[in-house]
Amino acid sequence: MVSQTLTFAGTEVGRLGLGTNRLTSTPENHAFLRQAVEAGIGLVDTAHVYSGGDSERAIGEALPPAPDGLVVATKGGYTGSGSPDALRAQIEQSLESLRTDTIDLYYLHRVDPETPLEKSLGAIAEYRETGKVKAIGVSAVDVEQIETARKFVPIAAVQNHYNVAERTSEDVVDYCEENGIVFVPYYPLKGDVPPTLGEIAESHDASPEQIALAWLLRRSRVMLPIPGTLSIEHVRENLGALEIELTDDEFDALA
Repeated sequence: MVSQTLTFAGTEVGRLGLGTNRLTSTPENHAFLRQAVEAGIGLVDTAHVYSGGDSERAIGEALPPAPDGLVVATKGGYTGSGSPDALRAQIEQSLESLRTDTIDLYYLHRVDPETPLEKSLGAIAEYRETGKVKAIGVSAVDVEQIETARKFVPIAAVQNHYNVAERTSEDVVDYCEENGIVFVPYYPLKGDVPPTLGEIAESHDASPEQIALAWLLRRSRVMLPIPGTLSIEHVRENLGALEIELTDDEFDALA
């Protein structure tokens, strides 16, 4: 039986999240966010750059304060902006936009080649030490970069591109499982999938997207996918993947 929850940034959450890179601050989207959380979403994932900052603002307006059983994660330091001063400014903006005193999980969005990793993480760690950030993550990284990051701060989560069709981060998934780090695959439903996936979906009376998510959930006990959508119907369909048990043969057919 695949576990339906995991402990993440100190909170037990459902193992399916919501990506919000297209989210804007409208009454309709505020209602959507509240419905998604009520439906069982365990993680709302955003970033300083998403929708020009509107994604964070929408979350702050819709979910003050975040209910129990929900982690809200954001990111800073996108390409070329990983200097300590830039990160401090982005964290302050995120705290304001999210209308919170504490960010549950803060990722370094990209490793900045112009800034030593320890300096970028050091700026985030300052906020962890003052209680304004609970946990720290890194994104778009390889195993060596994770190991380097862990020399300076505890890493609670890694977010990389990974799904049935995109397997570049296989070693990162395995490393995260071995070390108890939550792995958050972004674009968990993007890309070409094998024809076998459709056949498996039919046998479960499920959608191909549900099978793709079910495969991810079984792939590793530390996996927490964040499919992006602005539709509550899609959210509920995605959550249905938590109920699907793939057989060994079905899992292997997609491996």
